[in-house]
Amino acid sequence: MKILILLSRIPYPLEKGDKLRAFNHIKYLSKNNKITLFAINDSKVNKEKAFQALQPYCRSINFFDISKFSILFNVLLAFFNGKPLQTGYFFSRRAKKRINKIISETKPDHIFCQLIRIAEYVKDKNIPKTLDYQDVFSKGVERRIHSSPFYLKPFLKLEYKRLLKYENEIFDYFDNKIIISEPDRELIPHPEKDKIVIVMNGVDTDFFKPINRKKKYDIVFTGNMGYPPNVNGVEFLVKQIIPIVRRNKPEIKVLIAGANPDRKVIAVKSKNVHVTGWVEDIRECYAKARIFIAPMQIGTGLQNKLLEAMAMKIPCISSHLANNALNAKSGKEIKIGDSAEEYAQHIIYLLDNKDKADEIALNGYNFVLNNYNWEKATEKLEELML
Repeated sequence: MKILILLSRIPYPLEKGDKLRAFNHIKYLSKNNKITLFAINDSKVNKEKAFQALQPYCRSINFFDISKFSILFNVLLAFFNGKPLQTGYFFSRRAKKRINKIISETKPDHIFCQLIRIAEYVKDKNIPKTLDYQDVFSKGVERRIHSSPFYLKPFLKLEYKRLLKYENEIFDYFDNKIIISEPDRELIPHPEKDKIVIVMNGVDTDFFKPINRKKKYDIVFTGNMGYPPNVNGVEFLVKQIIPIVRRNKPEIKVLIAGANPDRKVIAVKSKNVHVTGWVEDIRECYAKARIFIAPMQIGTGLQNKLLEAMAMKIPCISSHLANNALNAKSGKEIKIGDSAEEYAQHIIYLLDNKDKADEIALNGYNFVLNNYNWEKATEKLEELML
């Protein structure tokens, strides 16, 4: 089968969840299918490295740069047309013409769109199509409203309402719809949302596996540190959780690791809080810490960082919000907290009880191995497309 895959980002390097999901879908779909890739690009990316990483899996690779002027123009156009601003952000008439040409030349049997922000390009095409909602953007934006500065609240409220409407409308344009988790599916505002197929993420357990390193940090939190839910998580960790832990463990050391750190993330740096920015091999950050924590208060979808940490046999602490998608057993495979006090208690307990920490790490490791596999997940997607 010839599949045209449309993405809103070049899926390499793998520092963001949508890139990781897209890359692995491409990798495993390519085993039985001919892949043509078209990816919008709005940032500085080493295209040569990206091309080399993707070339083994794609028959044709097309990267399309959108300029800041194009972004501004199309966001304004979306604003006045009543569309979500992020669909405008990633839309370009020139890109649409290029996609139309590729469709005309390659005659794909199926079109796969990752995220609703890219759906405008092909929603009217009379070709079998699959949409990967991945996350529920409307809910993610709604959760950001409360913690955002007052001057952003009106824009976020507007975007929330438009996304809610768009997630419902776009549903009927696609033959198949997929999403990462059942809790996310329940948030899609469409009466036939049960038809959305759950295709979970996986983790590369050949890459993310236990490695022995000297423990330099007590806690590590990883991710794209320009992503608002992660920025919020960092501030919650360093400003509310850690001060409580320090009453018992004054020298506790924290590692914040990940690309594009926001100024708020950089601002929490101190003698015992290290902020790395981009790292070449994130496994080193996991391996050098005793505990992994993902204190997610906002956002939706499955946290890949939790899968990676568990696969490396690091005991994990996270929120009910994050675990709703993960579905690990609280107290056995993961520790769950919501308030700063709960998180602090879990941290102190695991640091003081190595045997229990090792037990949770082992259970989490086995949980991931048994439940999260990219190849099996992509087989489910492929069956849907046939």
